[in-house]
Amino acid sequence: MAIVIIRQDGKIEAWKKALKERNPSIAIYSYLEDHPKQDITMALIWKHPQGSLSVYPNLKCIASSGAGVDYIFEDASAPTDIPITRVVDPYLASDMSEHVLAVILAELKNFNSYKLQQVASDWKPKIYRRIKDVTVGIMGLGELGALTATDLMKFGFTVQGWSRSQKELKNVKTFAGSDTLDAFLQATEILVCLLPLTPDTEGILSKELFERLPKGAYVINVARGGHLVDRDLLEALDADHLSGACLDVYHQEPLPKDHPFWQHPKIFMTPHYASVSDTDSVVPQILENYDRLRMGKELLNTVNRKKGY
Repeated sequence: MAIVIIRQDGKIEAWKKALKERNPSIAIYSYLEDHPKQDITMALIWKHPQGSLSVYPNLKCIASSGAGVDYIFEDASAPTDIPITRVVDPYLASDMSEHVLAVILAELKNFNSYKLQQVASDWKPKIYRRIKDVTVGIMGLGELGALTATDLMKFGFTVQGWSRSQKELKNVKTFAGSDTLDAFLQATEILVCLLPLTPDTEGILSKELFERLPKGAYVINVARGGHLVDRDLLEALDADHLSGACLDVYHQEPLPKDHPFWQHPKIFMTPHYASVSDTDSVVPQILENYDRLRMGKELLNTVNRKKGY
């Protein structure tokens, strides 16, 4: 039994080192080096090259090193008869919550606008808003969305949440299913997308949805680029229906240099770094599942293939 690490962000050696420090006896390979493909039983991956999983005849587990797994389902050549696991990392949730809070406060206090004015040497005070006067709507109430909603509520925001199935969160008004989406959107002034990317949620941040938000609403997408219809966001911003947007995720990453998002004054961008898996927190989960796989036990944090998360 052995593990292969497949990712394209230059972090393979860091992950290999972290795993080896915890368990030096495990055979761990980079997919870029020569290695015995027949020995590989677990693939630890993040946004792998499509087709790279199909070369392992004895693969028994695909382990995502992050919370997201949508990229695995986009690979038509990936095995369909073995379990997929994902990371459940408390740091992922708390880091995401802090990021969203920072973005919202910057918007309420006009920091993004003031930065543009600073570059233009333009002195122009703007009316700011207070936490108590704003309703934040969270789309997606999984681990990340639930903690973000709870933390924002503790800061004094009015918070509501929408999800596919009913969720209960203390002091957070929750909505469930497509029948309640209108009511949720109509009362949302700052919309945060933390949905999993599935065929049902792909393109959900579209003209139809934006039109159901109140005029002047602000949109934050920290989920997946596939949730957003780019041209619809640009149109809603240019028509002044939306006051602005903060994006951390994109259809293509890095975002092409000629993409209109780069130069749009109402769009604040971060480079898909709102919340990043911490190796110290994640490695024990990976090794626990490796041992379970070796002993034929049920794996932790498995993905429901029908739901896509």
